[in-house]
Amino acid sequence: MTSPQLVPAVAGAVILALGAAAGGAFIGKGVENARVGARNVTVRGVSEREVKADLAVLALKFAAAGDDLAAVQADVDADLAATRRFLAQRGFAAGEIDLGRFEVTDQYAREYQASDIRARYRVAQTVIVRTPNVDRVQQTSRALDGLVRQGVVLQDYNGPSYIFTKLNSVRGPMIAEATASARNGAQQFARDSDSNLGGIAQATQGSFEILGRDEIGDESSQVFKRVRVVTTITYQLR
Repeated sequence: MTSPQLVPAVAGAVILALGAAAGGAFIGKGVENARVGARNVTVRGVSEREVKADLAVLALKFAAAGDDLAAVQADVDADLAATRRFLAQRGFAAGEIDLGRFEVTDQYAREYQASDIRARYRVAQTVIVRTPNVDRVQQTSRALDGLVRQGVVLQDYNGPSYIFTKLNSVRGPMIAEATASARNGAQQFARDSDSNLGGIAQATQGSFEILGRDEIGDESSQVFKRVRVVTTITYQLR
């Protein structure tokens, strides 16, 4: 709560709302909040725009188990070969396919052994696809049943992750838009209070947020993102 010693009794809280303005590939939001005190007005300008992920990462993990380590490894090698063929058939280049974590577990070597151990060895391999071709990854994730039909059983599959890496390409325009919307709100406040808008007394820029376009689901699973930034600016009033 604001101390009465700090704010004159005649001052009050004013909330300004500026409508969403769509232009090109972005949405600009106006002032979210404004307050006046000591002949200053503080406004918050918001800029949002919708972007599409430009990088996709798809992790495919498979495993085999048995009492013969060589045979288990051979099963994993066969799954690896099938996975590579499947991805090549989907149009991925060799440079977009990499090997991830390789795991070997000897159940008998554990300090505490479960009484129902059915196989001594477990071998797991992860294949990672990393590519800017987001659409191809989307299509491939929907066709993974074709790989399963070849006998490759996927472990701990969580779907692809989609990442927006080009924040610098939108940073400048979005800051300018947020700053302009804040100034528009401050000017409106000055007119409504029979004041003239002076110079900037203080300005801060919040962090850029990259959110999922849709409120449901995890942000990383969504191809389309919502980038948001808020600037807070204090103007002098004359």
